[in-house]
Order: sequence, then structure tokens, then C-alpha cells
Amino acid sequence: MLPIVSATDVRLETVLDHMRLENAHDFPACAAKFGSAKYEVLADGTTYDGHDAVTGFLDENKQAFPDFHFEPVRISPAPEVVVVEGRFQGTHLGTWRGLPATGRKVDFPMCLVFEFEGDSMVNERIYMDLGTPLRQLGVAFDPNSTAFKVVTATTHPVTLTRALFGSLRRRLSRKD
Repeated sequence: MLPIVSATDVRLETVLDHMRLENAHDFPACAAKFGSAKYEVLADGTTYDGHDAVTGFLDENKQAFPDFHFEPVRISPAPEVVVVEGRFQGTHLGTWRGLPATGRKVDFPMCLVFEFEGDSMVNERIYMDLGTPLRQLGVAFDPNSTAFKVVTATTHPVTLTRALFGSLRRRLSRKD
């Protein structure tokens, strides 16, 4: 008797193989796991549509982080998607979206939603906080740090003044 294989099992196997190939930096084979290849990076609103665009995006990541690796922490198959929580790790040794190499390591959380039409994977939607890797690369400040507050005060005085007066106005109107 043949084992029963559900659609969820097939989708999960597709996602696991896709991630294995991406971590092996075999991007053509990784992109070939899609019925129609597409990545959406929600942190910056960029969409890579088509095999060549997806492969180019992955090549760009490898140029910037030659040792990059995605470590899945939790995989949750659902009827129409497979959700993967994990960590992107790598060393910034090449230009990344215009930012020259810093030599610093990054390790930040990501959530990936793999969408399917039937058993065909059609999209990988990437959720991440772009501020975290930028802070780890040394080009952004922690919003709670003194450095962030000083830079914000000196580069955005009009915005901060409006916020201060707005807050003061709201407090005064509550006392009436």
C-alpha cells in the first residue's frame, strides 16, 4: 500500500527543499522550486517577479553576505501557505543595496510566508524589521540610545518642535 501524501506534506517538502537550496547558494535550483517565482520584501516594498529577478535578488544577497544562512526556527504548514519563522545570519562583506561592506555580522529574525496555488509554490513573502540589520551594520541607531536622540534633535528640529507643541497643547486642553 502506498503512503498517503497530503497537499500540506507536498507543500512542506517544497519549502524545505527551497530553503535547503537557498542555504546551499544554488539559486537557479532554488528559484526553480516555484511554479512561478516571486519574492516580496515587505520591509522596503520591493517585489522580484520571475525566475531571473528572484535569482538576481538571491545573488545580490550572496554578494553582500557571502556566508549568509537562513536558520528556520518554526515551520507551520497551513491550508494555502507554509509559514516559516527563522533567523538570517551573515557577514556583510559586499555592497548591500548601495551600502558598502562593513565587515560586521548580522543575525536578525524573519518571517517567511510561502504561498501556493494547489501544490505549486508561487510566492515567498518576507517580513522583517529593516532597522535591526541596519543597526547591526552600524548605520542606524537604536531609538532608545542617546546618540539617536541627539541625531534626531539636530536633524529634525521642526518635526520635534511640532510634536512637543502638539503634546503640550493636548495636555492643556485636557485640563480645561
